[in-house]
Amino acid sequence: MEAALPPPPLPQRVQILSESGLANLPSSYVQPPSLRPQPHSHSHVAPSGPSIPTIDLSSSDPAPQVRRACSEWGAFHVINHGVPPSLLNEMRSVGVKFFESPMEQKTRFGCDLAVGPAAQGYGSRMLARDDTVLDWRDYFDHHTLPLDRRDPAKWPDFIPNYREVVTQYSNEMERLAKRLLSIISQSLNLPPSYIEDAVGDVYQNITVSFYPPCPRPDLALGLQAHSDMGAITLLIQDDVGGLEVLKDDQWVLVQPLEDAIVVILADMTEIMTNGAYKSSVHRALVNANKARLSVATFHDPSMVRKIYPAPPLITAENRAKYKEVLYADFAKSWYYGQGPDGERNIDALLIQ
Repeated sequence: MEAALPPPPLPQRVQILSESGLANLPSSYVQPPSLRPQPHSHSHVAPSGPSIPTIDLSSSDPAPQVRRACSEWGAFHVINHGVPPSLLNEMRSVGVKFFESPMEQKTRFGCDLAVGPAAQGYGSRMLARDDTVLDWRDYFDHHTLPLDRRDPAKWPDFIPNYREVVTQYSNEMERLAKRLLSIISQSLNLPPSYIEDAVGDVYQNITVSFYPPCPRPDLALGLQAHSDMGAITLLIQDDVGGLEVLKDDQWVLVQPLEDAIVVILADMTEIMTNGAYKSSVHRALVNANKARLSVATFHDPSMVRKIYPAPPLITAENRAKYKEVLYADFAKSWYYGQGPDGERNIDALLIQ
């Protein structure tokens, strides 16, 4: 049963906390000891050890590198990707300007969670459950594709060129995502359009996340560990950094790389590749002294699509590892089931 009087918007509480310089972190943001960030997470010194691969898309044949990165990491940087660096900077810039704006301006575009957990607009809590530890994060979620979901009138109007920048960014991310899905398909000897055809009429959301300075970054997370539910995610971050990916049960910090875009494989691609490529478990850290901003573009299947392992990849020796799933049902389970608390909903689809 819903409470008759909902609490004040969480974004305001986060902003008050971040501006007040509180030395203690409210218990609702404190992660269990096993989920807290590792010591290197709070420094700006690059940790020793591996990092995600970097792939130059201007090379004559990036498919072998993509295959290796997808099978070993599930995440990688791409450079020379064709998206103008000026647009990446503009997208970050309008995002920062929005979150630095007065609260009364931002709440004019607040999301209505009564519509659903992925409601468009400004908010701080995307999941419906009340029992999870809170993320130290504000966000603005834009519905951008298909075009009948795109309504710039629901995006901020008080920042010059905001709507135009998001629209252009959406179009560039769609183009790049389709190019990458073609390379991923070919890397498994599938037809170039296989994954794009399986995805259908793509659902694209662009989420700008803002992580205020946190009084206890050793106890909190900006975004808890999770794998994304769709096909592929394209992410840019600022020079503060804070994205970590899970590799061989160890968290690896993704150091910011100028003009690069982080590619993160999501659950539906793991299913379509029959587990040859794994979706990447990742999380976001927070910083004691600096705010951080990232922009994630989710390239997801149509809600009416059924997703299953690609038949050409199934043999007597390599049987199907995942059950078929209607994407709308999987998305519902992601938001209302386990979602981002370290669990992967996709594991429920494994064929025993």
